[in-house]
Amino acid sequence: MLREKLLMIPGPSPVHPRIINSLSLPTVSHVSSEFVEELQKALANLKKIVFCEKGEPFIVAGAGTLAMEMALLNTIKKGERFLVLSQGFFGQRMAQIAQSFNLDCDLIESEWGRAVLPEELDKKLTEKKYKAVVSTHVDTCTGACAPVKDYAGVLKDQEILYIIDGVCATGGIEERMDEWGVDVILTASQKCFGAPPGLAILAVSEKAIKKRKSLEEIPAYYSDLLNWLPIMKDPSKYFSTPCVNEIRAFYESTKIILEEGIEQRFSRHARVAEAIRAALTELGFSFFTQEPFLADTLSVINYPEGVEDKEFRRVFYENGIVVAGGLGETAGKVFRMGHMGNLSVSQVFFALDALERTLSSLGYAFKEGSGIQAAKAILKE
Repeated sequence: MLREKLLMIPGPSPVHPRIINSLSLPTVSHVSSEFVEELQKALANLKKIVFCEKGEPFIVAGAGTLAMEMALLNTIKKGERFLVLSQGFFGQRMAQIAQSFNLDCDLIESEWGRAVLPEELDKKLTEKKYKAVVSTHVDTCTGACAPVKDYAGVLKDQEILYIIDGVCATGGIEERMDEWGVDVILTASQKCFGAPPGLAILAVSEKAIKKRKSLEEIPAYYSDLLNWLPIMKDPSKYFSTPCVNEIRAFYESTKIILEEGIEQRFSRHARVAEAIRAALTELGFSFFTQEPFLADTLSVINYPEGVEDKEFRRVFYENGIVVAGGLGETAGKVFRMGHMGNLSVSQVFFALDALERTLSSLGYAFKEGSGIQAAKAILKE
């Protein structure tokens, strides 16, 4: 058998053996008492992870892009205008979804490697009236983490729905839905949750549910929250067959998160990110994302002189680590390294050892062991 590779791309993230085991269980009926109970508990755990007491959680077969589409179609109708705060590729995708359904949106685009500032949002709100504001929390293309809590401060006490795309953040970086006044957090299973891809996940406020109910019709059937709401309240009912094994695996992932402790999980993500960046800096790498906007879930890393993209990633792969290349204007200039989900300290050290072996194979000059020691100084604290 081929040696298993450690996934350190911007998602999917490494899948914990407990989650893999849950996937291997026999498929049960989607209306069995066993599955109904697990889906109910997964929904309840999701609400705890995003600090949502009063809203409604949704877990359906799909992906993050479906969750994006669901968030828009259930809160915005034709003739209403909303604002997208774009940190890169996925803010642009939100605008593309709007265009596909003839929804009116404006876009504030930050320079790649930065995020839209709260004062830019504040200024835009004085220029036009919007029904919703949408922001990517962490853009996996640019590595930029948006100040979503500060956006919430700008939007406080305004009759504007606030939607966060948390695909690369939820479960790894704090998102306090009720406290901040967030109306929709959309996400997916394969990043900070550490489960396999295949689920579109949303937490929706009472205000946003009320908005959906006020819309006579929307251009969706499968994506209509009102078709899913009765099933989320009572999973023994039927609308569309859920992906049973994926949901059971997701439930296991939420158990792992809550066993670790959500605050401790946020702290671990921050510490691991700091350690990996300390190691990379020691080895002569720099970062594409500007420092105030660095995310705890992934890094976009500039190559030092003399290191070529494709050859570096090829040898790194041979040494057991999978990282991603750059996209768009960053292609060939950076690699993207995920450090999220259930990534362990031992896996971090394995990756850094593989990194040093890769650099050595490429003839790159550095002090052997210096990267690992820089990371250990932080992770051993």
